[in-house]
Amino acid sequence: MSVPFQCRSCSSNENSLLLDLGVQPLAGNFLRPEELHNDQRFPLRLALCRACWLMQIVELVPPVQLFSEYLYFSSFSETMLRHARDAAERYISEFALGPSSQVVEIASNDGYMLQNFVHHGIPCLGVEPAANVAKVAREKGIETIIDFFGSSLGQKLADSGRQADLVLANNVFAHAPEANGFVAGIAALLKPDGRAVLEFPYGVDLIDHVEFDTIFHEHVFYFTLIALRPLFKRHGLEIYRVERLPIHGGSLRLFAANAGAYPVEPSVSELLLFEQRRGLGSLQYYKHFAQQALDVKQSLFALVTDLCGKGHRVAAYGASAKGSTLLNFVGLDRSHIEFVADRNIHKQGRLTPGTHIPIVSAEQLAVRQPDFTLLLTWNFASEILAQQQAYRERGGKFIIPIPKVSIV
Repeated sequence: MSVPFQCRSCSSNENSLLLDLGVQPLAGNFLRPEELHNDQRFPLRLALCRACWLMQIVELVPPVQLFSEYLYFSSFSETMLRHARDAAERYISEFALGPSSQVVEIASNDGYMLQNFVHHGIPCLGVEPAANVAKVAREKGIETIIDFFGSSLGQKLADSGRQADLVLANNVFAHAPEANGFVAGIAALLKPDGRAVLEFPYGVDLIDHVEFDTIFHEHVFYFTLIALRPLFKRHGLEIYRVERLPIHGGSLRLFAANAGAYPVEPSVSELLLFEQRRGLGSLQYYKHFAQQALDVKQSLFALVTDLCGKGHRVAAYGASAKGSTLLNFVGLDRSHIEFVADRNIHKQGRLTPGTHIPIVSAEQLAVRQPDFTLLLTWNFASEILAQQQAYRERGGKFIIPIPKVSIV
């Protein structure tokens, strides 16, 4: 089944609908109790371009509506802080960055990544559209401009003498609806020998692990290497190295530069061959995804309603965007889930989008001691299970929803 839209990379009209998640609220719209009238909902459907094999959502919500005020602060996750620190130390060493270098990060959030470069005395600039998040970065001494990144901003920064030795884009590329403008902006911003390093959830892991909950209106694209190579080539850039990462349920780290600046490493051809052998260039590979998502939906709903029916108390952990998609798709709300615990102080006291479950501090999980806790941020399972050891020692159990429903 095809849908009437044009691919945002190659402009083809040939597509197939992969999954319909229904009408969903904005996954980052954590409302105060008095704001329930603002709980807007939009269709959420995932389609596949059959010309360049790029997965993307069909209906767009304007980025200014999604990101002008943002409640995701990366520094609340120890996993993200450690991941950023390790990556920064590696880039500083491998790329010989120093006081004469320039690092620019797109969607720099609260400075969780750039603070590592500042510590080493390396000039850096953050680009962050959410003013409330940028304010936190500035308070750390990180120069941050409040804007959306694209071709015009990339060229403007280059013209002002801010051409970059290193451009970072962690978990933002999929959020940018103008994919060509985003890549063109990177091309304009890079020095002739500059490098761009991008991280984003990997489309193969999305399909293989049934990670349908990572689909929400902020995430326009779900990338694979087979879909990205022509997009970068279109703007004079070449992908010269790729690395698979376990973070966020499976991500891809992509290294790009001006064409010919660096030798293309074997990792690129190896991953392309892997994708070709898996059949990413055909519909066959994707066809079971919708049914697998429905299987998780039915299993999780049956488990939680059964637990509630037997008198067990059920809560959730992680007021996340993926949690919003999961709860709304499965049909679980405050009649099933008592509360959602979260470490992010900016979300506490608010309600989950669509389902209106109250969000409380992480410490409340051990205080209230529900019998079962649905782990909405399953991508940080190791970190959270360790943090909640006291809750588990007193008999509390976690429900892991993805890729198959399980209890630990």
